[in-house]
Amino acid sequence: AAKVLPSVVKINVSGAQGSGSGSGIILSSDGEILTNNHVAEVAGDGGSMSVDFNDGSSAKATIVGTDPLTDTAVIKAEGVSGLTPATIGKSSDLRVGQSVVAIGSPFGLDSTVTSGIVSALDRPVDVGSDGQGNSTTYPAIQTDAAINPGNSGGALVDINGHLVGINTAIYSRSGGSQGIGFAIPVSLA
Repeated sequence: AAKVLPSVVKINVSGAQGSGSGSGIILSSDGEILTNNHVAEVAGDGGSMSVDFNDGSSAKATIVGTDPLTDTAVIKAEGVSGLTPATIGKSSDLRVGQSVVAIGSPFGLDSTVTSGIVSALDRPVDVGSDGQGNSTTYPAIQTDAAINPGNSGGALVDINGHLVGINTAIYSRSGGSQGIGFAIPVSLA
């Protein structure tokens, strides 16, 4: 947690669809951040976006690029430097039963850390469509680490703090964590 928290941010978004928050993973020291498309798209078409960093600072952000078919997006925090990029691991090395940690901002509670195990690999999860009828199902990492709304775009890391997945979805009948969360393998992202 100590190694990864400086590399995970809370993303605040507002736009025509409403407002909310999600999570993101720092890719570069000058502010490139990986998140889910379904987080960033809320700020599209004239909306706004800001990023809250682990040290308490914040910055405005803009969308660099989005891919609805993989539910990934890259945003850029403005006027920042010296950030701590995440250490990228290998999702192909994951094994069922190994420990993982999810870091993000569930329900807007920034810098939240939960732990669990890899419950399953290659779980087929539908992540979205491009508005033209095309959709993507990807082989997700399933985990029982608590993932809730707002964790989307946050980091799933191995016990060494290496990024192995991007938290993106939950299975829930109530809207809250049921111990079944899904992450996009970092090798696909």
